[in-house]
Amino acid sequence: MSNSALYLRLLSHVKPHWRVFALGVLGMAAVAATEPMLPALLKPLIEGTFIEKDPVLIRWMPVAIVVLFAVRGAAAFVAAYSLGWVGNRLVTDLRNAMFAKLLALPAPFYDEQPAGGLISKLTFDATQVTAAATSALTIVFRDTLAIVGLLAYLLWLNWKLTLFALVMAPLIVLVVRVLSVRLRNSSREVQQAMGYITQVIEEAIGAHKVVKLFGGQEYEKRRFGEESDRVRRHLMKQVAAVAASAPIVQLIAAVALAVIVHYAMLQSSAAQLSVGEFAAFVAGMLLLTAPLKRITDINEYLQKGLAAAESVFRLMDQAEEPDRGTVAIGRARGEIRFEDVSFSYGDPGRLALDSVSLAIAPGETVALVGASGAGKTTLANLVPRFYHPTRGRVRLDGHDLEALTLASLRANIALVSQDVVLFNDTVAANIAYGMMNGAAERDIIAAAEAAHAMEFIREMAQGLATLVGENGLKLSGGQRQRLAIARALLKNAPVLVLDEATSALDTESERHVQAALEALMRGRTTIVIAHRLSTVEKADRIVALDRGRIAETGTHRELLARGGIYDKLYRIQFAPSG
Repeated sequence: MSNSALYLRLLSHVKPHWRVFALGVLGMAAVAATEPMLPALLKPLIEGTFIEKDPVLIRWMPVAIVVLFAVRGAAAFVAAYSLGWVGNRLVTDLRNAMFAKLLALPAPFYDEQPAGGLISKLTFDATQVTAAATSALTIVFRDTLAIVGLLAYLLWLNWKLTLFALVMAPLIVLVVRVLSVRLRNSSREVQQAMGYITQVIEEAIGAHKVVKLFGGQEYEKRRFGEESDRVRRHLMKQVAAVAASAPIVQLIAAVALAVIVHYAMLQSSAAQLSVGEFAAFVAGMLLLTAPLKRITDINEYLQKGLAAAESVFRLMDQAEEPDRGTVAIGRARGEIRFEDVSFSYGDPGRLALDSVSLAIAPGETVALVGASGAGKTTLANLVPRFYHPTRGRVRLDGHDLEALTLASLRANIALVSQDVVLFNDTVAANIAYGMMNGAAERDIIAAAEAAHAMEFIREMAQGLATLVGENGLKLSGGQRQRLAIARALLKNAPVLVLDEATSALDTESERHVQAALEALMRGRTTIVIAHRLSTVEKADRIVALDRGRIAETGTHRELLARGGIYDKLYRIQFAPSG
């Protein structure tokens, strides 16, 4: 995207706040309009008061100066406050839009993107955009008006001297252009490096126990130090470019000013220029250097902001999770059919599922077993349409899943997995999450009772109002699982997916969780994924997968008698030790 297109797109997000923005622009215009009045006052001040001793000027000149600066101060405050408000509003709007986009992106996107980089976009990149959208525009608009006003006054005062100043403009533009490229490139590199830093921080915090137990402190410090140093190096490139731009522009302006002063002295000696005019002209020239410097410096903020805008809009332009379905199914009976389903994670030569056909009756419990990588979780992930079959189709109650709306499909599915997700909120809020928010307390308690969770919830100081901490940090593994089961019970969906729901639990916790799961599975179509085969012995049917294909199906007894893959897995798990 070109700079102009990128900038126009950025400004389109300012459009909803155009009234406040317009107020800020009016304030800037007022500040810029008073700029030429400062040198304009100098000529009557010198000639009228010091030379001609005009009593009217002597009396009113101080008043005019105070009024002028009062107007400038008020206008500058209005401009700064208005544009600051718009800038902060813009950052908030962009963050909200990016977060909404993140929630709408498909599962494969998250498979490829590190969480740290995405967090950096919402925190660091969004803030950088403000400089381009408001700060840069403020300075460019205000200082362009000031420069135009000062040049108009100087041309009117002495056009010959002013032409010397205009000769230097192309040189200044060339310097700014050369430095722009360097600033944009280094800004992109800083944003990427900040994403890596966020990732390192997030990993170190999330895995702090592993870091401590395995003595990884030095390794993590070295990783963080390397990424921090990379940010520092890229920032120094920006500092060098910015530090070089101002002296070069000022040197060009100083050369022009020196030539002008010399020529003005020649005019003054030839009586072509009065003392007041000379003073006013020099003051106007000196006042020009400040806006020229600011416009040169703003290139730094502009390039940083445009680089950040590229990053922000790249995320916002990601394709959302497809939802082309038109059928709202209502409450499903729970019949699921996989019809010649194949699936690959990007590489067509490596199939995670290969021509799988499987029919699950309403209310039936089917367990998927097999070695790691056999395709168990992949098959289950096709049911809520986290992924889409590469070939074949999946049906729910006779409807192709692709024909169903996502909302109606997922309203019929509940998930309980080994990696329980809890939010830093109350116990009640974690049970009544999402579409169940606002459920009656009696329904929440009933779900918790059925999940065998109320026995530990009652022991908490605040009961259902107890905060569980980040991802349920204050709870044991078994307690977290039971809250997840209570959430699924409250949802009361006809289709249930249990992904390793009882692995990594101690015997006592597993007993409670297993009892809760039996209550949850009753009357529901259930797909169970389990490595621990003791948890699937009661399943109506067991499907053994091998390298993405169905190797065998049957009950626990039938498969043991057959002596195939399931029997082999079972013997490995229950072989006597020693």
